[in-house]
Amino acid sequence: MFVPTANPVREPPIIIVNTVLSLLALNYPANKLACYVSDDGCSPFTYFSLKETSKFATIWVPFCKKYNVRVRAPFRYFLNPLVAAHDSEFSKDWKMTKREYEKLRRKVEDSTGDSDLLDADDDLKTFSNAKPNNHSTIVKVVWENKGGIGDKKEVPHLVYVSREKRPDYVHHYKSGAMNFLLRVSGLMTNAPYMLNVDCDMYANEADVVRQAICVFLQKSKSSDRCAFVQFPQEFYDSDSNELAVVQSYLGKGVAGIQGPLYCGSGCFHTRRVMYGLSPDDLENNGDLSSVATMELLDEDSLAKNFGSSKELVKSIVEALQRKSNPKTTLTNFIETAQMVGSCHYEHQTNWGETLGCLYDSVAEDTNTSIGIHLRGWTSSYICPDPPAFLGSTPSVGLEAIVQQRRWGTGAIEVLFNKQSPLRGMFSSKIRFRQRLAYLWVLMGLRSIPELFYCLLPAYCLLRNTALYPKGPCLAITVTLVAMHCLYTLWQFMNIGFSVRSWYVSQSLWRIVATCGWLFSLHDIILKLLGISNVGFVVAKKTIPKTMPISGYEPIQREEDAPNSYIAVNLSSWRWSFGCGRELCMSSGGFVVPAISKGFICEGKIWHPVVYPF
Repeated sequence: MFVPTANPVREPPIIIVNTVLSLLALNYPANKLACYVSDDGCSPFTYFSLKETSKFATIWVPFCKKYNVRVRAPFRYFLNPLVAAHDSEFSKDWKMTKREYEKLRRKVEDSTGDSDLLDADDDLKTFSNAKPNNHSTIVKVVWENKGGIGDKKEVPHLVYVSREKRPDYVHHYKSGAMNFLLRVSGLMTNAPYMLNVDCDMYANEADVVRQAICVFLQKSKSSDRCAFVQFPQEFYDSDSNELAVVQSYLGKGVAGIQGPLYCGSGCFHTRRVMYGLSPDDLENNGDLSSVATMELLDEDSLAKNFGSSKELVKSIVEALQRKSNPKTTLTNFIETAQMVGSCHYEHQTNWGETLGCLYDSVAEDTNTSIGIHLRGWTSSYICPDPPAFLGSTPSVGLEAIVQQRRWGTGAIEVLFNKQSPLRGMFSSKIRFRQRLAYLWVLMGLRSIPELFYCLLPAYCLLRNTALYPKGPCLAITVTLVAMHCLYTLWQFMNIGFSVRSWYVSQSLWRIVATCGWLFSLHDIILKLLGISNVGFVVAKKTIPKTMPISGYEPIQREEDAPNSYIAVNLSSWRWSFGCGRELCMSSGGFVVPAISKGFICEGKIWHPVVYPF
């Protein structure tokens, strides 16, 4: 289980704590699970939080499994009041567990402002001279499961890693961190399947591992071999209507072709596929073919592809051959793990090129997903009820725009790299309709026509021309706009959203297109011209103060409503002028001179309005 984080300020440790606790408490034998936390910020506060988490996990994990707790993230579970007899065993355990969690929460939150933390704990002296962009590899086994029998009181392995970073090296952001996690986990546990979740997306379904494993085992007996299992991204602090509609229609629709896209979180990967294996390399029973054995397991080929670490190469061979991983002590591999996390380890290897998470895009999920499907693999989509994972959305509107900008930039990067869905539409082993589905990466280009729509009203005022077409063209335009509006409204209402939700979503996506996606084009142009590189901005994450939950319904944060939806009131102004998107806030700079001209001069737009009689 991989949990990447990059910034202790924008991703507070208490969020990571709850995500890790939900993963450690999953309904699966503890001796077959391991949680790896990658800290690209190299923060002593994150490591300290994990140390305290491991102590509380010895209380939380047995409590969850003893009473079959459904919500296994403490900050969500304890929102509901206790409903039990005062003197019952469950009541006593509940109160004790909550009391210990409150101690953990206060200790974690207080540590972030403690400047003496490094001096108080000898184990933290490793971080004394470390900087987020300049430090050596750090690998620490926070908790090791030495029981090995899968008892309900056992806690899975918990490992903290932070790869080496130097100012003069390119680190490839999240995809580089994921590849480091892939190598470290291969050395220490070498499990055949890997779960990747964002640090703010906790496991909401305790049986999620069993659900994914069942799909892998079922698909292994068919010709459509499954490379990864993707769960939908859902959120506990927002309705996220637009994303829910996209996943409901696009996600399920693509699942019927070659499989869904990898979304960067809530996904189970197959280790052999991430090591570059193709379906053609396998026999019907899943073993390596004789040709693949000669090509892939050649010593020179292994060193060229995976690097110079003999221990890592040995674990990769065992994974490709599906050999069981013998129980070993994790601390025995710390030195080797530090070596494979160095800045120069991937130099002249195929990491990020054909192995692991692929580079060349800040949207590493889309890039990697296309690379997997290009080899002929399929993927599966599971939508359980309740949702398997729940995460948080950016706390304010500006953060959401920044996140959309990064997504749009990464999608357009994919359009220009080796995995571009526009290249070789009829070649490779990816199905033609699957390539068409991947053309959603063109979404960033939508900002250009949207911008022209925004400027059109002001242009008409300045040029003294009619805003709407005349005659049959007007009827055609109105018909097309009406059909689009009715169709999108039906999509929203068909999955249970209201008319107001549809209206808000349509308004917000005009702003996203003319702000976030427009600046993503700017980023790509500067990159193609060699002026600057694309950056990776981490979205700020917070744990909202919410009312007690009932089931798993999402909760809208009232304090964020004015910030997140301030544009809705402004967009209602432009809707009052017509059916659609003819007016937009972005034209404000042109409206003032245009209105002035309209009041002074006669024209087709303002004259009938100002002088109606």
